[in-house]
Amino acid sequence: MAKEIVDIRKEEIIKACEKLYKKENFKDIAIKHIGEETSFSRTSIYNYFHTKEEIFLALFQREYEIWIDDLNKMYDENEKLSKEEFASALAHTIEKRPTLLKLLSMNMYDMEENSRMEVLIEFKKAYGDSIKTVKKCLDKFYTIMNEKEKEEFLFSFFPFMYGIYPYTFVTDKQRKSMEKAEVPFEYMTIYELAYKGILKLL
Repeated sequence: MAKEIVDIRKEEIIKACEKLYKKENFKDIAIKHIGEETSFSRTSIYNYFHTKEEIFLALFQREYEIWIDDLNKMYDENEKLSKEEFASALAHTIEKRPTLLKLLSMNMYDMEENSRMEVLIEFKKAYGDSIKTVKKCLDKFYTIMNEKEKEEFLFSFFPFMYGIYPYTFVTDKQRKSMEKAEVPFEYMTIYELAYKGILKLL
């Protein structure tokens, strides 16, 4: 089968997975459900992905790649950015990627354990490229930081991203339980939380 056809079919599967993931959780989605959203049979999916986890990892990889494109756009379109402008611009790139943030809040161990090594390597390349691209932006816009400080920012910023989705997407049940438990909680948007967090890390 021609590479172009393989890529088109893989993208259709990934889009079907993304569509379902916007409404449901990872555990509730099966390959059967993804197959029902595509133009070909469920069994055909196994020609492109061996497990459900591989499909999600491909979606994850695509989300990182789109985010990297946005980071590069931020890098190319600005000559200088103040601390606040840099935090704002970086927060806006994150705000546009709720699917990436939702995936980040999942248990990565199961997803990676149930994927072939070659699939995992492709995903890790995209993840690694995202770190390198944020570092490139720091090099250009935040020159007062030395290399050690930039490294510390990266090792704090990327784990920080894991908690953005569950903190900003709160269900009615979670909200009510917080109120009844009298837990002080400030509800924020993705942008607000990301902006404040990035400013603190800078």
